[in-house]
Amino acid sequence: MAGLFDKQAAVYAHARPTFPSQWFSMLAALTPHHSLAWDAGTGNGQAAISVADHYEQVIATDISEEQLKHGIKHPRVRYLHTPSSMSDDELVSLIGGENSVDLVTVSVAVHWFDLDRFYSQVKRLLRKPGGVIAVWTYNGIQVSSEFDPLMWGFSEKTLPFRNPNVKYALDCYRTLPFPFESVGVGCEGQPETLEMTKEMSFQGFLGLVRSSSGVNTAKEQGVDLLSENVVKDFEKAWGGPELVRTVIFKTYMLAGKVKV
Repeated sequence: MAGLFDKQAAVYAHARPTFPSQWFSMLAALTPHHSLAWDAGTGNGQAAISVADHYEQVIATDISEEQLKHGIKHPRVRYLHTPSSMSDDELVSLIGGENSVDLVTVSVAVHWFDLDRFYSQVKRLLRKPGGVIAVWTYNGIQVSSEFDPLMWGFSEKTLPFRNPNVKYALDCYRTLPFPFESVGVGCEGQPETLEMTKEMSFQGFLGLVRSSSGVNTAKEQGVDLLSENVVKDFEKAWGGPELVRTVIFKTYMLAGKVKV
């Protein structure tokens, strides 16, 4: 799995949206201590640097060394490579030890994880009481009444090339296993719906689409989902290549604490 995201690392760094600062203020308010946070599947650290506004130290990990090469520098963020071959005991020790982490965050990535293994690690690492885990994803974008149906149809064409794990994201995390006690921000089966916006150029939109796993997997199999004609149709519906539009990302979050 790391290989797929290695190839997309540079595109991810430029194309993926950052998240509203108030989300991280909300999560920080849920934990009584603010010493240590763990951002798992950090990519280039887009969430980790915002978590660092509220915690003394953030350990930001990823199985992709290439993603970590694009990590955004921050004095309180420490980037660490955690290959899947690393044992649970090694990972727990590397992050900070059992009962040491105040907040675990996973931004648009937990559906790629070995969930049983990851949740076991989280339960060992989270401070008890007081530690919180929060995971979120976005599913599709909203631009305009003309553009959105075109985007929906395109997304349907990517489905045969997507990893089965993506079903959790497509289901807006409603079917994602989440064995934690609710802290008031969604619960298993009922994620909290949030919204974020991003001012985006047409080229920025194309970069976002090119960063998706489905488009990249299709390309590896000789299928160009973003053909010249498809790009032209998108451009027309967007309103022209020079137009900057407000793009809405519907986002779904689950947060919880270890059940006792």
